[in-house]
Amino acid sequence: MSKLPKMNMLALTIASLMLYGCGDATTKIIEKDPIVEDEDEHDHDDDDDEYTIESMGRLAVLSAETNETAVFDLDDSELLDTFTLIHDTNSLTASADYRFAVITSRSNDYVGFIDGGLWREDHVEHLHDFQQSPTMSSFELSGSRPTHVIKHDGQTAVFFDGDAETSIAASVQVVTDTDISSNITDIATLEYTTNMHGVAEPNSDHLLSTIRRDDTETTSATTILPDQVGVYHLHDDEYEQEQVLNVTCPDLHGAAQNEDYTVFGCSDGVLVASQGDGEEYNASKIINVDELDGVRIGNIYSHEENESFIGVASAYGVEGVTLVNITPESGMEILEWQPEIEAPPISYGFAYEGEHFLVLDELGFLNVLSAHDHDGEIEWELETSIDISDEDLSTMPEGMSFSFVAAQNGHYVYVSDPIAQHILQIDLETMTITGDIEIDFSPASLTWLGIVEEEHDHE
Repeated sequence: MSKLPKMNMLALTIASLMLYGCGDATTKIIEKDPIVEDEDEHDHDDDDDEYTIESMGRLAVLSAETNETAVFDLDDSELLDTFTLIHDTNSLTASADYRFAVITSRSNDYVGFIDGGLWREDHVEHLHDFQQSPTMSSFELSGSRPTHVIKHDGQTAVFFDGDAETSIAASVQVVTDTDISSNITDIATLEYTTNMHGVAEPNSDHLLSTIRRDDTETTSATTILPDQVGVYHLHDDEYEQEQVLNVTCPDLHGAAQNEDYTVFGCSDGVLVASQGDGEEYNASKIINVDELDGVRIGNIYSHEENESFIGVASAYGVEGVTLVNITPESGMEILEWQPEIEAPPISYGFAYEGEHFLVLDELGFLNVLSAHDHDGEIEWELETSIDISDEDLSTMPEGMSFSFVAAQNGHYVYVSDPIAQHILQIDLETMTITGDIEIDFSPASLTWLGIVEEEHDHE
């Protein structure tokens, strides 16, 4: 692969680089003034452009070597700030509206947030954007073993597994970006009576969340895994059970939703839930296709603008993974393109607007699948494979791997390379590498933060 010249990070002095390399959190901040509204000049008839900004967003990058997260400005590849985290073991994702980086430390029962500094408010007459320096939020969530963080339509749901050894039950907490920014104290919560490795999907005032039955009743072979799904409705700050879906889901693991359906992975297929004309949900089961041959779907990916769900089927002791296309109205089929056994996938995800599904593998290739309509059915085909590393892969630091994240306001994907210690920017419209951000640490993971593109109706 012919890499582009590195972007020169002019704002970083030699001194600040040395401080950052030593784990000092005093890296120079590139201060940007907040966009504020002058009420005297306010004209509701003006175009939204008066109050909106154009920004590629920001990138939060978790270090694999220290308990630090760096935030970069994607407009100029500048390092804005570095944050020292409370705990040493962390995972990283984004909040529902992509304003906050969500820091989860499962072993320490901790969920924290970094404000990326870019957000949008809907002032009815116009959209109003804000741009400030990133900051560490004082807002935190606490519970036993936070594991799955799910975001959908402005809501972030954190599933806390609980702990059998200490008899701590599972729970779910649901927040919005506004809740986080205002340090809300009354958090929407679902409390269980037992622990479980579960998952919850938020949907407005409803929460579809897993149920673990007694070991004598469950259909799960692994009893820590639930086998049912309940529908919970928010009353004040508590979710109360209103319904238990009448379809079992043995060894339930993995869930996703789009505009119309919520899908859960089961050992024998997938459970599909959808809301009827009233409050009640309907449930059905799509049985695994014969080609899976006993291998279960344990991870599911979706995009609100795509009717198709992508499932990843794998099993201990079985080489490779199998990708399946799940369309609730027509069933399940194996994708024509499959990852090679010699190139195990590391991570998956939909890109902006749901037109592409991305598979990053251990050999350093970003495989880009495109959706096509064939006789009214969605089919996925490999469009291209982009080689993102010229490095000797045998020198990959132990326990590390490539990782990627897709922007939510344009057709860009960012791929980190722990060997070369840089992050590549890939333009999916041209399928080319268009940028290269140098860093002086090995990245563990990264997430995109910024203002998501959306339509606004003045009426």
